[in-house]
Amino acid sequence: RLTLLELMMVKVSEKNPVNSEEMNVFMRHADFLAGCFQEKCEAVLKLTSAADAEDEEALVTIRLLDVLCEMTSNNGQLEHLQALPGLLETAIDTLRLTHLAGKQAVNIFTATHAMTGQEEISHPAVGFKSHLIRLIGNLCYKNKENQDKV
Repeated sequence: RLTLLELMMVKVSEKNPVNSEEMNVFMRHADFLAGCFQEKCEAVLKLTSAADAEDEEALVTIRLLDVLCEMTSNNGQLEHLQALPGLLETAIDTLRLTHLAGKQAVNIFTATHAMTGQEEISHPAVGFKSHLIRLIGNLCYKNKENQDKV
């Protein structure tokens, strides 16, 4: 699943123009990925415990968020994703939960808290909060209704 999401990330990140048929495929994939993210988003909270540092569901959820961020950075898919019911609310709720989890244990979700000295950041959840904020910002971009929700 991680490899498939990596491949999707590369395809979505390409700057080549897409035709309407490809755009329809992207829309269906966006619906599916957003639904998966909404179902699995709380799996990332398991990463706060050292025993679950390599939890596959959590790693898939992190990659799903990355792909959704990239999709919402594309104007063709942005409006479609902005209109999806529950995606914005899920992102906001997940941000609140990760913020609380970071306060209760070692905060693995923020790069500034994950660094000790000069060691490199290697935990997969580092930056998760910033990607949630990016997704929320993208979903609110030029969308008054979503801005009002936030």
